[in-house]
Amino acid sequence: MRVVTQMSLTQAVDLTRTGDVWLFRGHSRADRAIQTLTNAPVNHVGMAVVLEDLPPLMWHAELGRSLPDVWAGEHRRGAQLHDLHDAVQVWSTKYGQRAWFRQLQPEVDREAEDAVLRTIARMDGTPFPSSAGLITRWVTHRGRRSRPERAENTSLETAFCAEIVAMTYQAMGLLPADRSPSWYDPGRFWSGDELDLIGARLGTEISVG
Repeated sequence: MRVVTQMSLTQAVDLTRTGDVWLFRGHSRADRAIQTLTNAPVNHVGMAVVLEDLPPLMWHAELGRSLPDVWAGEHRRGAQLHDLHDAVQVWSTKYGQRAWFRQLQPEVDREAEDAVLRTIARMDGTPFPSSAGLITRWVTHRGRRSRPERAENTSLETAFCAEIVAMTYQAMGLLPADRSPSWYDPGRFWSGDELDLIGARLGTEISVG
């Protein structure tokens, strides 16, 4: 994988905007299992949320509860809103993950930001699926990558990271609303895969560290 740009975490956090995606790749057994099952170079994805005077945040879903959820004000698992700088540090140091981010162009407008907040209000705290459930979803949908499924229900009882980002992008009008969020895995947001964004594009991966 060729990365054309690298910057420090502080520089990346200062540069990131709402809608930018953050991607992570680890080397643990679980990380490699996710990469293999999804045929992707990365195993986790989150989305930046940068609004007015708030510090840059990351909206994602994970099993851990190392950081307080900014939305709920407590430590929890599942869909969470974290301080972006702290979240990337945790994923880099505690979880041993390499980080990149891709900038969304053009910048989102106020309507899209409102859609992000509505999605967070609706989905924050949604449980992360069990390991068995997660594997079943990825194995099932990996065989359907060339045949997108129609979305029958946009409300999920459980959600993993790529589903959270996909549902938020759908609410922002950036992804087709009739495609199931479960069709997306972390690798869909890597430049090596085609992501059919509506009226926007994601830039090249910028290595962070």
